[in-house]
Amino acid sequence: MEIKEFLKPKSLDEAYEVLSSNANNRIIGGGAWVKISLKKVDTLISLEELELNYIKEEFDYYEIGSMTSLRDLEIHEGIKSLADGILSQAINNIMGVTVRNIATIGGSVMGKFAFSDLLGVLQVLDAELVFYHLGVVSVEDFVNMTKIPKDILLAVKIKKQTGKGYFKKIAITHLDFSILNLAVICNKGLKIAVGSRPNIAIRARRTEEFLNSMKVITEDKVNEAVEIAVEEIKLGDNSRASKDYRELLMKTYLKRAIREVI
Repeated sequence: MEIKEFLKPKSLDEAYEVLSSNANNRIIGGGAWVKISLKKVDTLISLEELELNYIKEEFDYYEIGSMTSLRDLEIHEGIKSLADGILSQAINNIMGVTVRNIATIGGSVMGKFAFSDLLGVLQVLDAELVFYHLGVVSVEDFVNMTKIPKDILLAVKIKKQTGKGYFKKIAITHLDFSILNLAVICNKGLKIAVGSRPNIAIRARRTEEFLNSMKVITEDKVNEAVEIAVEEIKLGDNSRASKDYRELLMKTYLKRAIREVI
């Protein structure tokens, strides 16, 4: 990794101006994943002096500043209340506390890492991203963008919600990246996302529509939904697991997830 300059801007205007001025200028979040996400940088821009480390509770949502650490999110009582604590559970599965004290929500989102345990959870929570230039974008739309926008992520917004949540990370060890992860919420309907497949987490929209069309979800319908998910969610091979193994894992844990949340 090569970095020519390091900058701590005093304002968002300055940060955005420098970021936009050169295609090789980048923003650093907490820095936990910097070695695997950045190769050569002209100016590395830190946001640590721009007051983006906060968790605000509003009337019907939480707003999380992009420089908030994953550990602060994990232990926040309000975040623990969201859909059975699904976001806190997912964060708890990320490496050790030392890493979670360094990694930020903004860096974890903007990296669009295929192994991310958060992007699926944020999608089923219908979370939104607040950008300096683009404005408000849903996490699902962000995940589906072909390129990461050259913009500054200011905050993540999550509506307050109850319901039953299920998160599962399958990995060789607790400190390893996921072989597969699943996030499922039942709150005015079922929402399902599958990640580390080994590509980035995506919603299982067809599977959701099938299940949500049922007045009563029987065991036969659960099995049918899982087969729809196998067709819908594209799985693959990498050094951690084969496509066939991932398919077996997804079938097993998706059945458990649906049964648990309903």
